[in-house]
Amino acid sequence: MTSGEPSPLAARLAARIRAEGPITFADYMRACLYDPEYGYYSRPESKRFADFYTSVDVHSVFGRLLARQLAEMWRLLDRPTEFTAVEAGAATGRLAAQVLDFSRRELPDFYGALRYVAVEQSAARRARHTETIATHLAAGRAYSNEVLPAEIPAGCIFSNELFDALPVHRIVFESGSLREVFVELEAADGEALRETLGPPSTPELEAYFQKQGIALQEGQQAEVCLDACRWIADAGHRLGRGFVLTVDYGHPAKELYNERHMRGTLLAYAEHRASEEFLRAPGMQDLTAHVNFTALDFWGRLSGLAPTGLVSQMQFLLALGKGNEFEDLYEPGASEADRVRSRLLLKTLIHPEGMGETFHVFIQHKGVVDPQLTGLAGL
Repeated sequence: MTSGEPSPLAARLAARIRAEGPITFADYMRACLYDPEYGYYSRPESKRFADFYTSVDVHSVFGRLLARQLAEMWRLLDRPTEFTAVEAGAATGRLAAQVLDFSRRELPDFYGALRYVAVEQSAARRARHTETIATHLAAGRAYSNEVLPAEIPAGCIFSNELFDALPVHRIVFESGSLREVFVELEAADGEALRETLGPPSTPELEAYFQKQGIALQEGQQAEVCLDACRWIADAGHRLGRGFVLTVDYGHPAKELYNERHMRGTLLAYAEHRASEEFLRAPGMQDLTAHVNFTALDFWGRLSGLAPTGLVSQMQFLLALGKGNEFEDLYEPGASEADRVRSRLLLKTLIHPEGMGETFHVFIQHKGVVDPQLTGLAGL
């Protein structure tokens, strides 16, 4: 993306603001990321890779070790004849393929019980599932859905970098009260956008901070992801017995809203460069904020979810991999050169200065007493 490249979404947003007045930043961010025609996540995946990549893109060992954790969950639930693994935000099905391919090859008993549901709201990305997980779809072990299943009797709902991509409200604590950031037009006849402050758009924002005992400092900026609170509560209601596993970057509330984050955590990403130019080129850059794991815990409890544990991605992967000395890294018959390359890629996933400590794994459970999971052994 060049600085002079026009943003087709800008005209659509300008028309909306002229008709409705200023919109919340959450509504602006939702349009930027998820507009069916011009949203960032509607772009071809080849363009997305110019901006960021996920753990799934680094090496398939991420999906293989996740498969081992899912299989252990199945055993802790007494090996139900059907174990539903629901991936929320499955994109084109890359992680689904890693989990399913490995389970079929190395965990045949688990694979025989597995019902993998790849949930993706983008129709274009969902269409790719017919390529990435074709054999598993044909075998009845995988399904491609737009939304979460209404009921999940036994299984695990999991996601990788889902919550950081949900729209956030932006708050400023000013003169002892909350003010919310809205987006308006600089001129009534133009498309240029600017921020403005106003009273909170919903009492849920004040309640969000009160329920978690969060006290912002004067002048502090912060993000509130009400969508994440609703999502985790809804997921808990759908789950009968089992687990919710979240991989994302973020902090507990006491760290997320401390003096080190006076400007909040929201960033815009384009071509691997971060900025705070949130209103630049709507729909053509990623917008992302850190996840509040305390909020996921609090709103998860409302639907029966209990916290199992929170560890770094490094701790999670090392705990799962050491059982067989990380043989899951290697393809059958891999050459020594390939094995060396795989070990180098693993370091990207676990290095403390990279993804290893930036990303965390938060697991919640329901209908199972004091589960002991290998991935949390580092606690």
